[in-house]
This record gives sequence, structure tokens and C-alpha cells, in this order.
Amino acid sequence: MTHRAFLRWPDPRLKTPAAPVDAVDDGVRAIWNEMVEAMHVMPGVGLAAPQLGIMRRLAVVDAGDGRGVTRLANPVILHASAEMREHDEASPNLPGVSARIRRPRAVTVAYLDEDGAAREEDFVLLRATSVQHQIDHLDGRMYFDRLSRTKRDMLLRKARKCA
Repeated sequence: MTHRAFLRWPDPRLKTPAAPVDAVDDGVRAIWNEMVEAMHVMPGVGLAAPQLGIMRRLAVVDAGDGRGVTRLANPVILHASAEMREHDEASPNLPGVSARIRRPRAVTVAYLDEDGAAREEDFVLLRATSVQHQIDHLDGRMYFDRLSRTKRDMLLRKARKCA
């Protein structure tokens, strides 16, 4: 199976909030399968549908912790821990650069699973970082939007040199 190409920053779709999924059906499952393949080819620990130009609120997370791939439709953070954690984040949409991002260490997320059932799940450590990163993509944000203006501008200048 082949997947669509990753959008390249500054494609306007990367700045656009994705549309909610009405129901989980075979079409949604096929998109998730394509996303899982793209995530593993990257390689990465998560992927949001808009990164491939699919403007739907779909994400996949696989932190390599033996829990396998979590498929999420319409994920929403219900609760975030006060304890923070820093992690280097990057994106195939802006290759060649990364930045240390500070996010809550744990989050509780509500979503529809691959059967279309409503679920709530606690994500911690790398899984928490990844799911928050993917939800940012679904909201039309990139990880570097969380940086100060100066650090963001430096990162984007460096990315232009890598391109």
C-alpha cells in the first residue's frame, strides 16, 4: 500500500482546523490504515490526517511501547496534568528541524475508536506528547506554534535552509 505525500509547510491546509468525523466506517478505517503505514515509513510515533492533506479529525498514535496503534476519531483532551514534560518534536511537514516542546506529562482524551465506540483513555509520557501533537495538527497548529516568536522564526529560517 502506498500513502499520499506529506504536505509541506506552509501549505494552508496545515493551518486549517479539520472537520469532525460523523461516523467510523470502512472509509475512515481505510484512511487510518494509510496513516499507520505513513507513520511507520516516516518513522514516527503519531500522525494526523491533515498531514497527508485529509482534512478530517483522525489521528493515529504508536509510541513503540508495546501497546500497538491507537486509532482516534474526533479526539478531545478532557484533562491535562499539571506536571509538564519536555520532548524533542518534529514533523514530516517541515523536515530537517525539531524543537524541544513542553507539554503536560499526562492527558485524558475522549475519542471514537475503530469500532465507532466512544472511549476515554489516559495517555502518559511519549503517548501523551504524541496525542497532543496530533490534536494540534487537527486544530490547524504545528508544534513550533508553541515556541516563542524568536525561537519559531529561527526554526523556520533553519528549515528554509534545509529545503
